Amino acid sequence: MKIRFFISALSNKMIKKASLLVMLCTIVMSDVTVAETRPNIIFLLADDLAANAVGYSGNKDVITPNIDKLAQDGVRFMNHYDTTSICMASRCTMMTGLYEYRHGCNFEHGDLERRFIEKSYPVILRQKGYFTGFAGKIGFVLEGEKFEALEPLFDRWAGGPGQTSYETKKNIGIAKYAENYPHCSRAYGAWAQDFLKAAKTNGEPFCMSISFKAPHMPYTPDPIDLKLYKGKSFTRPPNYGVEKSMHLSPQVHTSRAATDYREWVTDYDGTVAKHYALITGVDAAVGMIREGLLREGLDKNTVIILTSDNGYNAGAHGFGDKVIPYEEGSKAPLIIFDPRLPPEQNGKACEAVTGNIDMAATIFALAGVPLPADIDGKSLLPLLDCFSNKIRESLPLFNFWGVASAQSMAIVTSEWKYIHWYYGEGMQPTEELFNLGEEPYEMINVATDSHYVAVLKTMRQHYDVALAAVAKQVVPNHSYEDYPTLFSRTVPWANKVALVKAKVVKNGKGETPKKPHLNK
Repeated sequence: MKIRFFISALSNKMIKKASLLVMLCTIVMSDVTVAETRPNIIFLLADDLAANAVGYSGNKDVITPNIDKLAQDGVRFMNHYDTTSICMASRCTMMTGLYEYRHGCNFEHGDLERRFIEKSYPVILRQKGYFTGFAGKIGFVLEGEKFEALEPLFDRWAGGPGQTSYETKKNIGIAKYAENYPHCSRAYGAWAQDFLKAAKTNGEPFCMSISFKAPHMPYTPDPIDLKLYKGKSFTRPPNYGVEKSMHLSPQVHTSRAATDYREWVTDYDGTVAKHYALITGVDAAVGMIREGLLREGLDKNTVIILTSDNGYNAGAHGFGDKVIPYEEGSKAPLIIFDPRLPPEQNGKACEAVTGNIDMAATIFALAGVPLPADIDGKSLLPLLDCFSNKIRESLPLFNFWGVASAQSMAIVTSEWKYIHWYYGEGMQPTEELFNLGEEPYEMINVATDSHYVAVLKTMRQHYDVALAAVAKQVVPNHSYEDYPTLFSRTVPWANKVALVKAKVVKNGKGETPKKPHLNK
């Protein structure tokens, strides 16, 4: 009996131990499964690439077979905007998921505070076990710190200061690729291929960010790509030329988009050839990256996001540059390719309004990381398989930088755009309302048309809500405090004059608007 009891007790202990071991193994295997199923993430960022300057948009002049294939394999977003259409601010917005007035980083406003980079997608993903890398133009520095302070935030680093250079050998992080790839776009593709090899060896999920210099000025493309466009003439958009801008606000005609970059109206074909050649160079790098994924066996679990830090006007309404809130300058391409989605999702077009503020939130969601509580952006994952969804009614667009007379705030929906130009010295504050659903080239301002009184009222309401958020959440000590008053629709210009003059004194810059060049 004693022996029988001893054996029974021993058996019960062994069963309990075995059960505990199985439970522990299950927990461990569960964690391993989660780690193995977390997708790899590649974030590709072009510079000055407009939504209409890629083949899949219907542009038959530009050569972008790899980007077009990515769109064919993934989901393309047709109403994607950069909420601040200028590189420094937009790049910080993508990193942090915050509007410019919340992170405070832009020309004339200051550098990025470390507290914001610490909550950025690459830093948080690295903390969560992702192998991270960055190459290219990062476009900002940390407040009070040298550029080199950014490098320790990544496992692999090939970032460059300022605008970086199109000559590979002048960029320290990629200089070793100069012999085979003297132009930087393909060199970044080569760097990416080496990163993928290292990531595979590392064994952890990875997040790789490549920020191309192209197609930003100066227009010095790879000769390999330029010869593809030699001697060609290019299709002008329906709103091309200075004569197509006379219905627009007097304020926008004082912007640098109207006063500079005249090559877009004096030498359109020659300028487009170089601009498109730079885009084709980026396209080649996209092809190299996808080849690298396939070669390393990483293609089945790697999500690719491709977009741009702003659009580009490229002669639309006679404008160059970006910054101003019209479609060409503020709208950017966005593709999300997730190989885990069912094949029937391939090539779908999403019409929901999305923004650069959504990039960080989407990357967090892909990695299974909870969104920071105070983030402005929203995850776009719900839009990948249900195209009737939308994540917002409207999106604000801001320009807090440059000559005061050309600063503005706008609201865009999937059908409409409302712009408020507040400046009133020698001109009247102006409202513009465009029916994007019927007239995407913004040739008819219907703000004073009695048929659209209800629409104007709704768009003004969206505007006022967005401006109230600025007043409530503006980051201190970065010169945004006056904008809730300056951008107000109801505060008279006379009450804003002193604020504008104070900014002139603080910035040490004249605010006399330039006269536009009317070269056609």
